[in-house]
Amino acid sequence: MAGGGGGGEGEPEFQIAPMIDVLLVLLIFFMSITTAQVLKVDTSIKLPLAPDALKKDNARAEAIINVRWDAAKKKADYIVDDKHFSEPSDLAKALAAAKKVGEAKITRSANPTFRVVIRGDREASAMSVSRAMNSAAEAGVSDISFSASNKD
Repeated sequence: MAGGGGGGEGEPEFQIAPMIDVLLVLLIFFMSITTAQVLKVDTSIKLPLAPDALKKDNARAEAIINVRWDAAKKKADYIVDDKHFSEPSDLAKALAAAKKVGEAKITRSANPTFRVVIRGDREASAMSVSRAMNSAAEAGVSDISFSASNKD
């Protein structure tokens, strides 16, 4: 007799195929999220050191401004989504557009938690970071964060 239900004989078998399926789905999910975040970050920027820096929450819509300092020209270059801006007024327009897209993606309405993260090079002048902050304010963003590293 071929019974399918739980007789008392033998040990239950561990099915590994469903576990592998779930693992692959999770792997693809995390790879797609990580790729989107990595594209926004400029690795050539050396962040300032802050020993008490904490990791940010990733549940909010955000725009990342990379402030790259050119020591030879003594001028900052602002980068948002792989687009270079030398003038803060152009940067404000790009941030306003990013805010609209972020609001539409997350809440389909005004998103009070939309933020701008400024990743300033540790050699950048305070004025160049201030210009990035002013551009965010012109775009209507009131939540501004700064990125720092807790180790060198």
